[in-house]
Amino acid sequence: MSLAGKRILVAKPGLDGHDAGAKVIALALRDAGAEVIYTGLRKSPAYIAQAALDEDVDALGLSILSGSHLELVTETCRELAARGAGGMAVFVGGTIPEADREALRALGVRGVFTADMRLDDVVSQVAKALA
Repeated sequence: MSLAGKRILVAKPGLDGHDAGAKVIALALRDAGAEVIYTGLRKSPAYIAQAALDEDVDALGLSILSGSHLELVTETCRELAARGAGGMAVFVGGTIPEADREALRALGVRGVFTADMRLDDVVSQVAKALA
């Protein structure tokens, strides 16, 4: 599926310093036609929410390997809502235990991606959610 014409922000919230996976996803999304903006490491939820608005993106992808995904996603979604962007498509990838995935979806996350997923499947799910 194509992501042509879509703008996606990929961000690394919190203190997690490992971004190889985020960069791989960013490249896969770009190769599928999306314009991808990468914020870099160690950004706050407030910074990420403001960057998503400033960049006028269609979706926000959060890469979290630190184990603090529930807290960081909750805070990022709160920051988006405070800026009037509570309906923005949010995706989360990283080290996400199965037990936490439903809680993330309850926060409004449209997709949860882990390292065992094929890149084509991730891109397809993002494209489907943004269609």
